[in-house]
Amino acid sequence: MNKVALLVRKSTADQSHDRQISELQEFATNKNFKIVEIITETVSGAKKNSEREGIQRLVKLAETKKINKVAIHEVTRLGRATNHVLDTLEKLHSCGVSVVVMNYNLETLNPDGSVNPMAQFLFTILTDIGRMERLTLIERVKSGLAEAKRKGKVLGRPRASVKDKSKMLNEYKHVVKYLHNGYTIRETAKLCDVGISTVQRVKKIL
Repeated sequence: MNKVALLVRKSTADQSHDRQISELQEFATNKNFKIVEIITETVSGAKKNSEREGIQRLVKLAETKKINKVAIHEVTRLGRATNHVLDTLEKLHSCGVSVVVMNYNLETLNPDGSVNPMAQFLFTILTDIGRMERLTLIERVKSGLAEAKRKGKVLGRPRASVKDKSKMLNEYKHVVKYLHNGYTIRETAKLCDVGISTVQRVKKIL
């Protein structure tokens, strides 16, 4: 039986991993894959591989022969920078691990272990498209902010009231506890299973 790791990435703490996980689990079951591990990340796909714990974990699983496949929902879950994605593919392929893209039902390695040239081509094209979409979105946001500023609109989030702050501290009591005990923001986020930005907001209130 093929042993697979599911890689699930979201960009912000406000988003959810749930849909990707449930759809990938169903996909793996239909393919008769044994799920070894579900790796979740909350990180921008533009980050370097060295800054992505999920990618590093995938490579470790591949190097220790615990998996022979990685399943992702779509290409940009692996990354939005073409060179980073191709570097990850090269490391996984060198360990005999194939990447399966659910929404294209596509594998990067053929059954004999050779690289699927069509998959490699699509990864390059789709990753580059994802990168361009991200850059376009950034430019639109910048343009919108500049226009709003020109019209004299107040930018940024409204300042939280005392009531809002109290509600947040009450909601994240476990976060407050770990911060008071001297844990770092990253450690607290991991222990409490919340986003780093959430811990940062709580710490700012404290």
